[in-house]
Amino acid sequence: MATDNTSIIRARDVMRKGIVSIDGMATAREAAAKMRSEKEFSLLVKKRHADDAWGIVVVQDFIRGVIIPGRSPDVVNVYEIMTKPIITVPADMDIRYVARLINRAGIRRAPVEEGGELIGMIALSSLILDNELF
Repeated sequence: MATDNTSIIRARDVMRKGIVSIDGMATAREAAAKMRSEKEFSLLVKKRHADDAWGIVVVQDFIRGVIIPGRSPDVVNVYEIMTKPIITVPADMDIRYVARLINRAGIRRAPVEEGGELIGMIALSSLILDNELF
């Protein structure tokens, strides 16, 4: 519900368009290189089949799954360190509820879904840094 005669801001209005993905069999080194080249802080991990769930790998996963245990990034596969399944937000969800959902889930970003397709990514930091919400 909007107040002060302002229109409702939806997830699709503030998301970053496009999804950068990677195969779960890729190595941590390959994933990190892709993140650097694409200037992304997360990669969606592709489904293996139609009934599978999407995964996500973020910077913190590399720290917890590779750096801290002292594992070689050349032998760690993305599927070993990713989070799966992921939380998605509907494209038409009010941004207030998006922020609440992401914050309560203890995550920093989530893919935006519309019609069964992932169409973008929304991050808590981008709500303030990349958009003029206030």
